[in-house]
Amino acid sequence: MQNNSQQKTYIVGLTGGIGSGKSTISTMFAQLGADIIDADEISRQLVEKDSPMFAKILAHFGKKILRPSGDLDRTALREIIFSRAQEKKWLEALLHPAIKDEIQYRITQSTGAYIILVVPLLVEQLKSGHYNFIDRILVIDVPEEIQIKRIIERDDSSDELIRQIIASQASQQQRLSLADDIIDNRDQADVSEKNLQHQVKQLHRYYLKLTMSAT
Repeated sequence: MQNNSQQKTYIVGLTGGIGSGKSTISTMFAQLGADIIDADEISRQLVEKDSPMFAKILAHFGKKILRPSGDLDRTALREIIFSRAQEKKWLEALLHPAIKDEIQYRITQSTGAYIILVVPLLVEQLKSGHYNFIDRILVIDVPEEIQIKRIIERDDSSDELIRQIIASQASQQQRLSLADDIIDNRDQADVSEKNLQHQVKQLHRYYLKLTMSAT
């Protein structure tokens, strides 16, 4: 992908389905010196208790999306939006513009060697003409059954809900068809954490070369 002529920092878009290991892999890149901008992290910050976005979501969905502590119950909200398409569209219309504005701001503040921009729905957003400033796309390759296993172990989402989320996202084949680079994060003996770190280090060195050639 072509970089915006005004963009000073090389940007790699990192994407993968739910449970693919985006947080683990982006942390590895961060430890090597990359700046990480995570759309999910920004989303969580936008809907923190007593924030303007939180108030709008609460007014729309009611107290059924709250935990006893008064914080947002993300699992309850997921169950609603992935069973009602119009509610999902409403929430996306509320959050996506604010997320994109914050991403652009963080890009301007970046001081790292390059940026890893973590966007779970990157493929879907690219179809709409968004994120066209990204230089390169990195996809995490994980089979669906491993995704489901990891999410069940991670939180209290049901198997049915996880499958609904996966079905609502671009397929892994669609992601791979747009990938410039791929990281294999399968649960196999030959893809241990050490092997995963090796993949990340190789790409890190490559991205540093691309960053230097782009300046």
